[in-house]
Amino acid sequence: MKRSPSPLRLNRLNALNRRTAPTAFLRLTVALLVSGALVGGASACGGRATTHHRPGTSHEQASGSVGRLLAADDGSGHRLRQVDAEGAPAVTVAVRPDSEDGWNVHLSVQNFRFTPDSVGGAALLGRGHALLLLDGHPLARLYGPWYHLPDSLVRGAGGGRTLTVRLYADDHTAWAVHSTPIQATTPLTTTPPVGTPAEPRPDRTLEIVISHGKVSPAPGRIEIEKGQRIELRVRTDHVDTLHIHGYDREAHLPAGRTTTLTLTADRTGLFEVETHESALLLTQLVVR
Repeated sequence: MKRSPSPLRLNRLNALNRRTAPTAFLRLTVALLVSGALVGGASACGGRATTHHRPGTSHEQASGSVGRLLAADDGSGHRLRQVDAEGAPAVTVAVRPDSEDGWNVHLSVQNFRFTPDSVGGAALLGRGHALLLLDGHPLARLYGPWYHLPDSLVRGAGGGRTLTVRLYADDHTAWAVHSTPIQATTPLTTTPPVGTPAEPRPDRTLEIVISHGKVSPAPGRIEIEKGQRIELRVRTDHVDTLHIHGYDREAHLPAGRTTTLTLTADRTGLFEVETHESALLLTQLVVR
C-alpha cells in the first residue's frame, strides 16, 4: 500500500514549485523570442539572415526601386527609368575653353545628387551619376559637377561638335521623363584658349566619305598655291589611318566619325593622300 506524503513534505514541494516556476517560464519566453527573431530576420532579407547589401550601401539602397522601367533604352543599351515630371531630376551644362588645354565642363543639377559610393546599387530617385557624350558617343562618367575635358580626349574620339550630359541612376538605368532621357546638350566650341592666337580659316575644304571600300567623291586632283591651307574632312565606315605623303602628316580614322586634318602647303609638288590599312587613294594635292 502506497503511503501519502506527510504534511511537512507537501509544504516543502509547494515552496520549491513556487520558486522554480517563474524561472522556467522566463527561459521558455526568451527561447521563443530568439526563435521568432531568427525566423523574422531571415524572411525580411529574402530568406537568409546574412546581409546582401553592396558594401557601403544601406538596406534601402539595396532593395529600393522607383519609377517605371521601360523597354526602350538610351541608344547604348541602358534601359530608361521613367519618373513623373514633377520633382524629376534636371540638369544643365555649360562649357568654356580652359586657359591651358581643352575645356571645363560645369553641370548644374536639380533634384539630384551624385552618389559615387553607391554606384551599382539600386535606383533611388534623385541619386546617381552623369555620362558625358560627344556627338552621341560616350566619353566619360561624371561623379561631380565639374569635369576637365582635355583636347586629346576629343581628338582621340575623332572630334565632335555637340556635347551631351545625361543623368543615370546607381543601377545604370537612364532617368527619363515622357520616355525621353533627362539630359542637356551644348555645342562644343572650337574657341582657342585665352592668349592663343586663332588659327586662320582654311583656303580650301575637301569632304571625303569612304563606304564599303569606295571613295566619294572619286579621287582627283586639287590645285592650291604654296602657303595656302587646306582642310581635309574624312569619314569612313571602318577604322583606318589617313596619311599625306611628302608632308608625313597622319590622323587616326575611327569608324563612323569625321576626322579633320588641316595642312599648310609649304612645299610645291604632287602629293598623294591615302589610307594606310585599306590603301585607298583619296585625292592628290598639286601645290604650285
